[in-house]
Amino acid sequence: MKDLFTTGFFHFSVSKYFCLICLNFPATKYSCQFFAAVFMLVPMKALSFLVALLLFSANEVLKAADAVPAAKIRVLLITGGHGFEKQQFFQLFRTNTELSVIEKEHPNADAMFKSDRAGEYDVIALYDMRQDSSEQAKADFIARLKEGKGLVVLHHALCSFQKWPEYIKIIGGQYHLDKTVVSGVEKPASSYKHGMHWKIQVADTNHPVTRGIKDFEIDDETYKDFEVLSDSHPLLTTDEPTSTKTIAWTRSYEGARVVYIQLGHDHTAYDNPNYQQLLRQAIRWAAKRD
Repeated sequence: MKDLFTTGFFHFSVSKYFCLICLNFPATKYSCQFFAAVFMLVPMKALSFLVALLLFSANEVLKAADAVPAAKIRVLLITGGHGFEKQQFFQLFRTNTELSVIEKEHPNADAMFKSDRAGEYDVIALYDMRQDSSEQAKADFIARLKEGKGLVVLHHALCSFQKWPEYIKIIGGQYHLDKTVVSGVEKPASSYKHGMHWKIQVADTNHPVTRGIKDFEIDDETYKDFEVLSDSHPLLTTDEPTSTKTIAWTRSYEGARVVYIQLGHDHTAYDNPNYQQLLRQAIRWAAKRD
């Protein structure tokens, strides 16, 4: 009776661990047949050792899977048409271990929007300023956004494509290089001022792009009288008189996540820890890694 009780208890214990092991393996017809055969045929002492070994191995496999780092976010970084401090700016991307960066300068960037190159990146980052592009290049750019590529637009890229109405719909705003008429209302040309020390307020502290960032000060260029579409979601604002109030926002375009950040003229901005955090989190959010 004692042997029967002991054996039965052992069967119960082994069965319990057998179930735990099965949870860590794919439940296919063959895996189930294998474990059933092992459980029925192997002597109890050997089975006890085998169960422990398999359970240990399964746990190690799971630990190893958890330890695999997430794939890097692949960024297509586009520049050209406006001068900037190249070494300092590119360092923002090159020192970010979460990123794998492809750097392209106009006129060589448009080829990256072709469908056969689309698999090489997850996010498009614009730090360019251009007015002309072929209709095919524009169509390819929109096609990539419709596929879900994220878009991060920085600083002077707000000035691009003054004569392409779809661009303001994509990025959510526009710097007016000249006096213009918007919805029947005459708008003055936008203006800028270098070397300003100004205060920034975080409009949405819960958004993944601004999470963990508090109101801060920065030395940077300001833009004034630029357009911000009403359906853009404000992230940063300022009361600085030489600036438009909303200076960073998010929006969606055809399923793509879009971020615009007005900050980032030169190294005085690049070196600001708040700007660095904004850029990291903007790329992460646009890539849907938040």
